[in-house]
Amino acid sequence: MSHQQKAESLGITFAKQTPGYLNLCARLGNQLISSGHVSNIKGKLGAGLSTEEGRQAARECAIKILQSVWNAHGTLDGLRVVKVLGCVNSAPDFIEQHLVINGCSDLFHEIFGKEGDGFHARSALGFASLPTGVAVEVEAIFEVK
Repeated sequence: MSHQQKAESLGITFAKQTPGYLNLCARLGNQLISSGHVSNIKGKLGAGLSTEEGRQAARECAIKILQSVWNAHGTLDGLRVVKVLGCVNSAPDFIEQHLVINGCSDLFHEIFGKEGDGFHARSALGFASLPTGVAVEVEAIFEVK
């Protein structure tokens, strides 16, 4: 099953996006670099939101990134996930940012393969706040193979 078919089998849908204020996915040579994509879930991890809710928020971000990448490239086929940066709206004593961002990484592994095109470098960081109070913001870099 191709990457595109796998994503669609998971219920992820793709539609043309109207360009906005910023480019949601810029191409640089053989790389696709996404803007930060934010979750619909709002709140602070460790102060109202659980790690599992954060994982769901990171998965939301991953789906939005895939939709932007699809708009820039026309398919998910022929891509490799290179790098993920996850930002988590965290209470001062919250230390499970890496587990939150697994929600994004796990989806990429499921679609692109953990040992194949989905095996990526990653950073997971905690922030005192994120724009509009969202729980998670994620950006990613893909290689066009």
